[in-house]
Amino acid sequence: MDRLFFDLRATHNPHRWFMPLTPDVCVGSGENLFMFGGVGLASAIAAMERTSGRPVIWATAQYLSYARPPSVVDLDVWTPAVGKHNTQARVIGHVEDKEIFTVNAALGLRPSELSRQWLAMPDAPRPEDCAPAEHWRGSGRGLHNRIEVRVAKGRYGADRDGNPEADGRLLLWIRPRERFAIDASMLAVMADFVPSGIGNAIGKNAGGNSLDNTLRVRRIVPTEWVLCDIRILGVHGGFGHGAMYLFAQDGELMATASQSVIVRVREGPEDR
Repeated sequence: MDRLFFDLRATHNPHRWFMPLTPDVCVGSGENLFMFGGVGLASAIAAMERTSGRPVIWATAQYLSYARPPSVVDLDVWTPAVGKHNTQARVIGHVEDKEIFTVNAALGLRPSELSRQWLAMPDAPRPEDCAPAEHWRGSGRGLHNRIEVRVAKGRYGADRDGNPEADGRLLLWIRPRERFAIDASMLAVMADFVPSGIGNAIGKNAGGNSLDNTLRVRRIVPTEWVLCDIRILGVHGGFGHGAMYLFAQDGELMATASQSVIVRVREGPEDR
């Protein structure tokens, strides 16, 4: 069993898992640290895959509240429908009696020789030809210190102020610094980088808090880097909507993702 990006632990009950929260799976600043939303979806995917013995097909998380270190998140897995080739499942992630996130998913694999993709990976410089980039809060403790990002197109991090990106598109090469295997749970963490495209799209130091996170898995192949093709589709009324396409280095489309976010524009250092 591959080592996970987060500390998911089993219990005597195969439908109950728990995850101690440490700063390295959290974001925020100072004393205001909270679990990165993608870790919630990722941990739920890992729990469901281990409970059902099947790979995830799609999973969608609704974020309800914040979990802060050093609390422990309990994950209860429900499998209300189990068929010959697929399982319909649900996870409730909570800290004590406070619900933090809910994840619905389908898992399974059907025997089939069909394997094609129609969406091509965009032209992009290789990750080794792109300069490393830092999150706008800079380096330090927390999840963003464990993720390496290189910008192939657009602006990321502190370099977002300027002209809006005409097509609302941001291309990032992403990999975990600790060289974890790229699996569905790792792709779920990367999928939560959709809000990083907000500032690039509108030309401001802006981002957002995720309301949801949906991952649809096509085919996962061995790769060191993942090209995350982030497309901000539109913003209005304080909310934004975006999508992501996740490609292996050889051009294989591994997954797609989408999110709605609360748009937040940071005006100065006090917002950091």
